[in-house]
Amino acid sequence: MNNKNFWSGFCIMLGLLAVAISIPSAVRTARGFDRIVTVKGLCEKEVTANQVIWPVVYKVGGNALEDIYSNVTLKNRIIIDWLTSSGIPESEITIAAPKIEDTRTNQYGDNRTYRYIVTSIITVCTDQVELVRHLQSEQFSLLDRDIAIGTGNQWEYPTQYSYTLLNDIKPQMIEEATHNARKAAEKFAADSDSRLGKIRSASQGQFSVTDRDSNTPYIKVVRVVTTVNYMLKD
Repeated sequence: MNNKNFWSGFCIMLGLLAVAISIPSAVRTARGFDRIVTVKGLCEKEVTANQVIWPVVYKVGGNALEDIYSNVTLKNRIIIDWLTSSGIPESEITIAAPKIEDTRTNQYGDNRTYRYIVTSIITVCTDQVELVRHLQSEQFSLLDRDIAIGTGNQWEYPTQYSYTLLNDIKPQMIEEATHNARKAAEKFAADSDSRLGKIRSASQGQFSVTDRDSNTPYIKVVRVVTTVNYMLKD
C-alpha cells in the first residue's frame, strides 16, 4: 500500500515539475503572440475613364408652344444627325422629355421676351470618351444652325466620366499595396531590433475611384489601402 502511495506521489511530482518547466516557454510564446506590428500599404494608379455620359443641352424661347415644339423637333434632329455622322451610334443617344418654363408664373419673368423657355436634353452614353471630348470642342459648329449647346446649368447637367474596368487592375494593385505594407513592416522591425514574422491577419481595404482634379474629370485616380498585421520575432 505504501509502495503504491509512493509511486502515485512520484508521478504527481513529475507532473508538477513538467508544468513548472513548461510555464516559462508558454509565457514566452504568449508574449510572442502579443508582439505584432500593424502597417498599411497604399497603391494609387491613374487611369482614363472608359465611359462617358454627356447631356447635350440647349434652350428654345417662344410665345406659342406649337411653334416651339416644331423648333425643338427640328433641332433635335440636327443634333442627332451631327452626332451620328461623327461616329456616335443612334443606339447610344436618348432624348429626354423637354422641360417647359412659363415665365408668367415666374416672379422674375415680367421683362422677358418670351413667355415660354424650353430646355431640351439629348444624352449620349458611350465608351468613346475621346470622341465625346472632341465633339465637345467642336460643338460651336452648330451655332450657324442657331443651336447653342451648353446653355443649361452645368451643375445640373454635368458630363459624367466613369471607370468600369476596376476588376482588371485589382490584383496588381493589391499586390503592390501588400508589398508596400511589408516594406513598412520591415523598416519597423529593423528599427526595433526585431525580425519580421508571418502575417497574422490582413484586410484588403476599399477601392476608391475619384477625379484627379476638377479640370480633367476624365482622368481618374484609383486608390486602395491594405492593412496587414505581422508577427515580430527577436
